[in-house]
Amino acid sequence: MPGRGGMRRDLHSLAAPYALNALDARERRRFERHLRRCERCAGEVRALAEDAVRLAWSAAAPAPPALRERVLTAVRTTPQETPRQEAAWQRTRARGTERPPRARALFVPFATATAAAALVVAALFGVQLDRTQDRLDRERAAASEIAHVLAAPDARSTGQQDVRGRGINVVASASQDRAVVTVTGLGTPPDDRVHQLWAMDKTGSPRSLGLLDGDTPKVVGGLNTSATSLAVTTEPAGGSHQPTSAPLVQLALK
Repeated sequence: MPGRGGMRRDLHSLAAPYALNALDARERRRFERHLRRCERCAGEVRALAEDAVRLAWSAAAPAPPALRERVLTAVRTTPQETPRQEAAWQRTRARGTERPPRARALFVPFATATAAAALVVAALFGVQLDRTQDRLDRERAAASEIAHVLAAPDARSTGQQDVRGRGINVVASASQDRAVVTVTGLGTPPDDRVHQLWAMDKTGSPRSLGLLDGDTPKVVGGLNTSATSLAVTTEPAGGSHQPTSAPLVQLALK
């Protein structure tokens, strides 16, 4: 009996490694069987993922030491406590108003607590346990890719919103040569239209970064060397080779 209790405790501790796709095949199958019948672990994974999403969208201000230690300890050993601190970085400002002062860095250090919370980002896309295993694997792989960017030691974030709440948020890592881009407040495009993300270089030439799926975070490359701004436009279904409409929202990177 003591051995069985120890096994249960061991299974409960596998949520964070499972989220990062860090379990071997045998451990993963074992934990997934456990997850289907353990409401505690299922709730823990969902709660931790929600925290990671909130932190990924929040300001990258240094976390209070107590919060940092609590998150790190939670990822290592215990269910994570729910952060209560609201995002501090978001500022409402009208489109076309002044750019940030030149002395202010556009990318600021990404909080250590955010990087730690990113380890449990497996449910970032609202993964449900009753989905097919193939879809679960795909979504966990995508979440793991996002987690690696968020957890990079050199991850930096920037973002802004207009007065209508439309905005672009970016977390970029030079070492990963990747960035996680999230748009907010755009709503659903009209029928037969899509939202398309563009990177603009210093000459103003656009480069498509792909189509957006609502506010689902998107991993992109090439922002550390050439891109000076990001923009989102509304395009015909399937996207365009060049923008055909004015940007709905734009973010300066340099």
